Amino acid sequence: MASQTHRLKPSPTYFRAIQSGEKTFEVRRDDRGFQKGDLLHLVEYDPAIIAALALTGRSITKRISYVLTGGQLGIESGYVVLGLVDPDATQGVP
Repeated sequence: MASQTHRLKPSPTYFRAIQSGEKTFEVRRDDRGFQKGDLLHLVEYDPAIIAALALTGRSITKRISYVLTGGQLGIESGYVVLGLVDPDATQGVP
């Protein structure tokens, strides 16, 4: 199956942590069929901005290196924990 690109809108706190490399994972509802090797296009979303979309204009792209599905290890069923790496990283992705 070919990899997909998923557009997500993290809040500024989480966006900056991912951008700096401090946060190397993302927790999301498992409603998009996330797969190892898929790309995440992360667009910073700030609800404090008074605008229709509240987007800051900043974005980054990460590749999913690991998918831990919910219903185990204390993760609620219906959620996933996604391991994130730079899109050009080859270790740990197909």
